[in-house]
Amino acid sequence: MSGYFAKRQTIKQVEEGNELAPKFDERGLIPAVTTDYESGELLMHGYMNADALAQSITTGEAHYFSRSRQAIWHKGATSGLVQNIIEMRIDDDQDCVWLRVRVGGNGASCHVGYRSCFYRSLPIGALPDTPIALTYEEQEKVFDPVAVYGDAPNPTKL
Repeated sequence: MSGYFAKRQTIKQVEEGNELAPKFDERGLIPAVTTDYESGELLMHGYMNADALAQSITTGEAHYFSRSRQAIWHKGATSGLVQNIIEMRIDDDQDCVWLRVRVGGNGASCHVGYRSCFYRSLPIGALPDTPIALTYEEQEKVFDPVAVYGDAPNPTKL
């Protein structure tokens, strides 16, 4: 691991120390949740590898590791919807990163065109005998993905 990340040695060091000692999973990834700095709205969830985490820290802009592309992804490099990091936090056992951001452009973070990647809700209660129906919480897209991304491959994989 890079010299700017401490080696994980003790629980006390990880939970109560003052060194960044992130725990990456067996694929070398750490989950990252991203919220709007002002509203607190959950915008997206992604993953970072050590390089994406380091680039996010040094540039002040969100970088993720795209599992579908198997590459570092600078959020907004294509769309202009750059996520400017206002605050970055790590959880107690240092295995999850939380980014609080201001999004450039029209403020959207979802490649589908909605503001948030969490644009649908699930019902709570008894499970039906048919597939669960989702409810759209955002009624209109903020931008047209075809106009922004053109013929770039869709990152969603079946």
